[in-house]
Amino acid sequence: MANKYYNTVKTYYDEDAGDFDERYWQNPVLQTIRQSFREEVKKHPFRNMLEIGYGTGIDLAHFGVTHPEVTVYGIDISGEMCRITKERAKKQGLENVFAAEGSVEDIERLFPETQFDMIYVFFGALNTVADLDETALILKKLIKNDGVMVLSFVNKYYILGMLIESVKLRFSHAFARLRPVWGGYSPVKYLPSRCYSPKEIVRTFSGLDLLKRRGYSIVHPAWYYHGLNRRLGGIRRWLWKADILLNKTFFWKFGEYTLFVFRKG
Repeated sequence: MANKYYNTVKTYYDEDAGDFDERYWQNPVLQTIRQSFREEVKKHPFRNMLEIGYGTGIDLAHFGVTHPEVTVYGIDISGEMCRITKERAKKQGLENVFAAEGSVEDIERLFPETQFDMIYVFFGALNTVADLDETALILKKLIKNDGVMVLSFVNKYYILGMLIESVKLRFSHAFARLRPVWGGYSPVKYLPSRCYSPKEIVRTFSGLDLLKRRGYSIVHPAWYYHGLNRRLGGIRRWLWKADILLNKTFFWKFGEYTLFVFRKG
């Protein structure tokens, strides 16, 4: 069953890979969020690191450049994403970057006898694993003592998104994340996945020390509201700052993304 599911996810991202970078570089909201994710990683010391769901290798290459003394590993379910990433690393001469194709369940086979100081997931790759509980057990085994995991998730309770879609009378979209299976972001391509609440994530990764939790796009519209974000213009900067303040309240758990920093004690 897991293999059949991962084949579906692989096909989706193989088809998504061709113009992935172009779409990313046209989206300033995604760029701002990515940089914030990176800064969370850089707050912690590490000699090696693993990215799960590296896409076209933007962050593997980034850390390969900013941390030349660090060995940077990555896995991604998509063979096409893997090909693009390897080309990127080769073009940039990054001999410390190692990209492999596979799922979370393949990590120990792909990188045998390897544990990591840092494991990170940007933009919710763990929303498309076959079993999050099993994935958590694997990651707890792979992270070294005192190692850190910086994990982001597509949030189940994105309240602003629900309100926006309800105003548009698109109720099936407004509450799609509450279903047992979410269809992903694309309005034309279906990606079977699951959204998690903050409570579910903390429970799943129990046994680790929770160092930080943060919500993204609480009042700042999510990256896929292109027209709204364009119309807001410079107001977006103030909405970003408002999100930072709201993270000091219980509203942090209602953003489009949630991010958690765990440490293995």
